[in-house]
Amino acid sequence: LPSVMHLTCLCEDESEELVSVMAFMMLCAHILLLLAVSSSCLGSLQDKQTDFGLKVFSQLTEDSVNQNVAFSPYGVASVLAMAQLGAAGNTHKALTTTMGFSLRQRGLSRQQRLLQRDISTEEGVEVASGVMVERKMSLEKGYRRALAKAFQTHPHQVDFTKPDQVVGIINAWVSDHTAGSIPEFLRSGSLTDETRLVLLNALHFQGRWKVPFDPKFTHERMFHCANGSMVPVHMMRLTSRFNYGEFVTAGGVDYDVIEVPYDGDSLSMFLVSPFEPEVPLSVLSTDLSSQTLKQWRTELRNAKRQLAMPRFTLTSEVNMKAALMNMGLGDMFNLATADFTGITTDERLCVSQILQKVKIEVNERGTKAAAATAAVMFSRMAVEEITLDRPFLFLIQHKHTGAVLFMGQFNQPQ
Repeated sequence: LPSVMHLTCLCEDESEELVSVMAFMMLCAHILLLLAVSSSCLGSLQDKQTDFGLKVFSQLTEDSVNQNVAFSPYGVASVLAMAQLGAAGNTHKALTTTMGFSLRQRGLSRQQRLLQRDISTEEGVEVASGVMVERKMSLEKGYRRALAKAFQTHPHQVDFTKPDQVVGIINAWVSDHTAGSIPEFLRSGSLTDETRLVLLNALHFQGRWKVPFDPKFTHERMFHCANGSMVPVHMMRLTSRFNYGEFVTAGGVDYDVIEVPYDGDSLSMFLVSPFEPEVPLSVLSTDLSSQTLKQWRTELRNAKRQLAMPRFTLTSEVNMKAALMNMGLGDMFNLATADFTGITTDERLCVSQILQKVKIEVNERGTKAAAATAAVMFSRMAVEEITLDRPFLFLIQHKHTGAVLFMGQFNQPQ
């Protein structure tokens, strides 16, 4: 891209191949790239980050009504928060307004650091932030200090005149922080000699259900896809006590929520579904907020249920540029209006694209990211059955902080 400076944010989440059919893993890595032309409070903070991530998800799914989407709200909020620390003028104002917070506000950098620490200390979870900077470009001292204070990361100098070499360095970094699950994060040719700065956030999660599904109860069953077709899936089944509740959106749509805990009880998956099968998942996703999730936690009641949900693998790639522009962040993608002078005054910087790739595997032993649309049925045994045989939402939340690590919509088996 001659004579234009870009900032690219690539987010990727992939899980490594399972050691056995019963194991599962889901990972997420996020990358933010800055390109330039050579010529030129903890709960409160997490609530704001969750709200921002949920809004991005809602925007993304507007154009993916019948498609599967997997996403990490925590990942995109972290990457853009790192960029926000170096934004100035109207760019910083737009980021602060859209994201709902500024890490420059007194005490919020510390809250960000503690949030990342609390999540990464959970068993099976790893969170890491990294910065790759062009060796000939000088970063503002204030930006270096801000990154260290909020994300405990320090810039690593690289030579972007050899872009494929840097691709290898970045891929090694991502692989190291995702337990080898993402060995090739960027393809050859992904970077150019105009790249100046790469901001990285990697998120890796592997966990098991608190009460695993017994494989002998897994049977093939038809799944009713969002496009009206029917596809056979392996439906897992478990009768146990779950936290369960029925709710109503602001628009009057009834839906139910069932919580499936992971081993250790610090993380859990919410499965969410409308009562009426013709209701699109977008009606539920647009109603999601940090307060909605808090309402679920407050009002869910422990009850015996029979849960049936598909065993699935879901891979999703999304470009968040259009969604973020629709949310009011268009200026940061324009070289004439973007202001990242808080990062460097050597050259003008702007954002070119923001990408995320997520891979989710769910089976009898465990899962990563799940929120299901459930249909309510009654069995002859008088145990209410929640059967996810049609499109559903899924969310994986860290209970202590409220952070939504992964979420998505499952519209059809792949």
